[in-house]
Amino acid sequence: MTDNTNTTDPMRIDVDLVRQLAEMLDDTGLTEIEVEDGDRRIRIARKAAAVNAAPVQYAAAPAPVAAAAPVAEAAPTVVSNANAVKSPMVGTAYLSAEPGAKPFVSVGDRVSAGQTLLIVEAMKVMNPILAASAGTVKAVLVENGQPVEFDQPLVVVE
Repeated sequence: MTDNTNTTDPMRIDVDLVRQLAEMLDDTGLTEIEVEDGDRRIRIARKAAAVNAAPVQYAAAPAPVAAAAPVAEAAPTVVSNANAVKSPMVGTAYLSAEPGAKPFVSVGDRVSAGQTLLIVEAMKVMNPILAASAGTVKAVLVENGQPVEFDQPLVVVE
């Protein structure tokens, strides 16, 4: 009687596939990717690089001026992310159609429903992110070429 189970058979690894997946991590800024083909499953992950923040320096508060007349100051504009258009996927945000081109939108622009606000590249596919409704661009919350996560606020349109 012959036993056909071979427990010493080493796992066959497709080194080229592993390299391609690692390059995909680099290209997309992702920290993890997993593919499955039948009973074969490959997961590639890397630790996110720690961001070293520059030390914060605080300036000394100026001495109060005696009997200074109150001055009406404009309150800083606070933009709520409640109306933000969010990323439908993980990828890289691009604010213009090509490098050096004018951005699709800028703060203060009026946009109409269905107008392209920016592009999110995922897996080498350029996905236009459209305004859900007409309004004014109050804030652009990402920079050109910045990696974005699923459901991350991108642009505030009110």
